[in-house]
Amino acid sequence: QVQLVESGGGLVQPGGSRRLSCVLSGGIFSFYDMSWYRQAPGQERELVAVIRNGGNTNYVDSVRGRFTISRDNVKKTVTLQMNSLKPEVTAVYYCNARKVTTLRNFWGQGTQVTVSS
Repeated sequence: QVQLVESGGGLVQPGGSRRLSCVLSGGIFSFYDMSWYRQAPGQERELVAVIRNGGNTNYVDSVRGRFTISRDNVKKTVTLQMNSLKPEVTAVYYCNARKVTTLRNFWGQGTQVTVSS
C-alpha cells in the first residue's frame, strides 16, 4: 500500500520561504504523477502544482513563478519550494500521488503552512 509522508510545514513570515517534502513508500515512484494540493479553512482543496512522472510541471496561476515543484525518483521524494510567501497561501498542504496507469489517488496526512507576522 502506498503511503505518503509530508514534512516541512510551519510558521513563516510574509516574504519568507518554505520547503515542503513528501516521501512515498510502498510503490514504484516513477509510476506516479505527484502533486501538491492545499486547503484553507472553509475552502475546497485545490491543486497547487503537479509534476508528471516524465518531469513535466504545471502550477496554479497564483503561485507560478514563486513556487517550484521537483522530484527525486531515487529518493522517492517530491518537493515544493515556496518563495515570496503571502498570508493568503496559509493552508494545510497535501501531497498526492496518482498512478498513471490506474489513476488511483493516494494522499498524505497534510502539513500546515501558516504565513503570518
